[in-house]
Amino acid sequence: MPQIRPITDLRNTNEISDLCHAKNEPIFITKNGYGDLVVMSIETFDSILEDRELDAAVAEAEAEYISDSQLADARETLSSLKRKHFG
Repeated sequence: MPQIRPITDLRNTNEISDLCHAKNEPIFITKNGYGDLVVMSIETFDSILEDRELDAAVAEAEAEYISDSQLADARETLSSLKRKHFG
């Protein structure tokens, strides 16, 4: 369940930092009852970026398959790569 905190809670930076690291998820900060900011640990941010990059790679592969409709046999491709790079 996402953490939602008022902007006044940012006065206690240590508590917010501890919460970010303990929950490993973003904390949503509200101002006057409306969403205003998102605060998260660097580890959580890096994880989100990695997920985003993986999703983009999968989407690219799916788009390539749709446009070419060709699949490579995994065993043949791995054997070819092994011969090419490892002799």
